[in-house]
Amino acid sequence: MSPMPQNLIAGPPPTHLPEDEAARDQLAGLLASGSDVRPAAAEHPAYSLAWAVLAEQALDGGDAVTAYAFARTGYHRGLDALRRSGWRGTGPVPWEHEPNRGFLRALAALGRAAAAIGEAPEADRCREFLHDSSESAAAALPTW
Repeated sequence: MSPMPQNLIAGPPPTHLPEDEAARDQLAGLLASGSDVRPAAAEHPAYSLAWAVLAEQALDGGDAVTAYAFARTGYHRGLDALRRSGWRGTGPVPWEHEPNRGFLRALAALGRAAAAIGEAPEADRCREFLHDSSESAAAALPTW
């Protein structure tokens, strides 16, 4: 019996970021108490979800420039984490894996903030990247 042929067009496997329990717990506590979440970003600067929350709050408050800065920070910290986890620039980043949500939310917030400040090419790039990374995230997160 011959071996099963390898599927050469399947693409890269999904990337699953590790959980940062200390950062997650601190952020959850701050959110639950209605406190400012900046301490979570300051104490855990590699934690994309803290930056994404800050960006979403700034967008909700009408401050697209600040949102853009927070989202870009979360996005880049997320890219760093993805690369450390074996991601090579393409492939799924599943929304269903909770630790991936910080990166995906930062990416979506970056797209929303870029659209709000009139940076259409960046907004389009973020939309495409989000869809390529996770259709579930693209469906679950606010659109722009």
